[in-house]
Amino acid sequence: MKKLTLLAAALLSQAALADGNFTVKTGYDYTSGKYGTNTRTEITAIPFIGSYETGNWTFKASVPYVRITGADNVVAGIGAVRQTSTVVRTDTGMGDLTTAATYAFMIDPKAQFGVDVTAKIKFGTANSDRGLGTGENDYWVMVDPYRKIDNMTWFGGLGYGVLGSSDTLKLKNVVSANAGMSYKLDQQASVGAMLDYRSKSTDTGFVQRELTAFYSRKLGGGYKLQAYATKGFSDGSPDWGGGANVAYNF
Repeated sequence: MKKLTLLAAALLSQAALADGNFTVKTGYDYTSGKYGTNTRTEITAIPFIGSYETGNWTFKASVPYVRITGADNVVAGIGAVRQTSTVVRTDTGMGDLTTAATYAFMIDPKAQFGVDVTAKIKFGTANSDRGLGTGENDYWVMVDPYRKIDNMTWFGGLGYGVLGSSDTLKLKNVVSANAGMSYKLDQQASVGAMLDYRSKSTDTGFVQRELTAFYSRKLGGGYKLQAYATKGFSDGSPDWGGGANVAYNF
């Protein structure tokens, strides 16, 4: 789900939702990795996302259905939270509800430059006993500049997250950063890539470093398809992953 959120933010910066006011999206997301443990953990998510655009504002809400198979010390969205695990489990259920509000803080059509500011809340609605979430709320603030030059759009972002902790799971506040580009192939399709970094959220955890390549295409009739593949470069990230999603714009 984190990857879907980042890709949605990247496309939002390029006015991907400009054809209408309301968009619904669903898809399939799969990741596989050991997260610094001896056991491979596979996480599948089917997201349900809705967004509404009005003026300079975009509001979004999302919730996934999650299936996680692997070490019981791996939590969806966080990674390994303890150094050792002796139990392999499979759990399914609804993930965390996430809401976000994005404001187009700066738009310069002549220079084709802009800056988006986003406030995001992840509510701890997922079952923490099953490892589907932490059971606590997280709060994020993100700043995402972008610049379009001919058919190329360069984008990036910085974020700060206040992660909710509990007596059983102590989490640290984190910083995130991403940078990438999108190239417009024609009026319907674009390709791109993005690097993503996040500092470690536990004392025994690891930083996250990932590279994602994506392809996006307008299908007509208000539909849009996006496919992506991810490669992790740290024990805090999955070894690899991928997925696809379809959006409908009203």
